[in-house]
Amino acid sequence: MMDLSTRLEPVLAGLGYELVLLERAGRGLLRIFVDKPGGVTIDDCVAVSNHLTHLFTVENIDYERLEVSSPGLDRPLVKPQDYARFAGETVTLKLRVPIENRRKLAGQLIGLADGAVKLIVDGREMSVDLMNVDVVRLKPAI
Repeated sequence: MMDLSTRLEPVLAGLGYELVLLERAGRGLLRIFVDKPGGVTIDDCVAVSNHLTHLFTVENIDYERLEVSSPGLDRPLVKPQDYARFAGETVTLKLRVPIENRRKLAGQLIGLADGAVKLIVDGREMSVDLMNVDVVRLKPAI
């Protein structure tokens, strides 16, 4: 899977997109989430899907179905650079092990430093070990 991500990142960058997440699901489903400045439209998803379908055929990449999608307003933060890019935004963290009897935290993202997610929760700065974080997502403004 890592090899496929590494192969796709420059291809997608050449098309003007960022690879956010790559998932393999049951029955040969390959799900790819892409983003670009200004957001992703259905036409973007179709264009990326068509391009990747041809690429996968040429490179003999095994899959049954391909889904290309936007990461959505609640975009997951996956790469270290995501934490710098979205510093100052409101995020939600789902934890593997509770902290102060809480498995979910919401606050303003400061960034990622020394293997920990730094954020402000309820007016105080917190540091959460990245190994304890299941998922970090942007919290859409309502």
